[in-house]
Parts: sequence; structure tokens; C-alpha cells
Amino acid sequence: MAVACNLKEILTEFIREVWSEGNAEAADKYIAPEYKIHHDPGDAWEGQQLDLAAYKERVRTLRTPFPDQSFVIKGLFADGNAVVLTWLWSATHKGDIPGFPATGAEVTMSGATAYFFENDRISGHWQITDRLSVYQQLQSQKASHSPQSS
Repeated sequence: MAVACNLKEILTEFIREVWSEGNAEAADKYIAPEYKIHHDPGDAWEGQQLDLAAYKERVRTLRTPFPDQSFVIKGLFADGNAVVLTWLWSATHKGDIPGFPATGAEVTMSGATAYFFENDRISGHWQITDRLSVYQQLQSQKASHSPQSS
């Protein structure tokens, strides 16, 4: 039980510091030398094995259009060397992404991520997210700001 609690604590701090606060350099404390993205449909890094430098670049890249993004942890479930995290994400669309210039709109999504650990370091994840709702929210903003809708 102590191991499961420790992994939950590590993951909670990692989500807060790296993803919600945007401190990519803090990944040094949490990420294993090799990080595998096992399953993450819609993620440009799906199926890839990342070293620490590549992982930090991924964090920076994904935070650029949504620099104020934050996660609210809804549940943590540990089993062996894995912790499943259910979460709610919110952010302001402040930077361009392909097909969507910055809108300044608030966007939200939900998801669940299974994180895998090796020696108290996060070594990979398997994730499902509601990226379709983000697309729909951005599409709605794009339509409402187009010259035709004015």
C-alpha cells in the first residue's frame, strides 16, 4: 500500500508541476530515461519512445497554444507499477494550431491516463481523451469569428 500511495503522490506532483504549471525542466525529477507513449490517439508522439529531452520538448510544444492549461485530478487508482488518473483539463486558446488561429476561447476536455512506473520514475502512458470536444469547441469559435458570421 505504501508503494501505491507513493506513486500517486509522485504522479500528482508531476501533473501539477510539469503540466499545470508548465515547468518542463521539472520533468527531470519524474520521467525515466526512456518514456514510451503506448496509446494516445491524436497525439503526434503516439507510439514513440522519447528520451528526457524529447519529453520536455513535447511538454513545451503542447503547452504553446494553451499556455495556461491546468488539470484537475478527479481520481487516482493504483495497481502494481501503474497509476490511472482521471482528469479534467481547461485552457485558453492563446496560440495557433494547424487550422485554428488563436481565439482566446476557454476550452475544456476530459480524459483518463494510465501512467507506468519504473523505480519511482514515470516510464510511459496509455491515454484516452476527448479531443473531439476540443476540436468542436475550436471549430465553433472559428465559425463565430469568421467574416461571414459578422
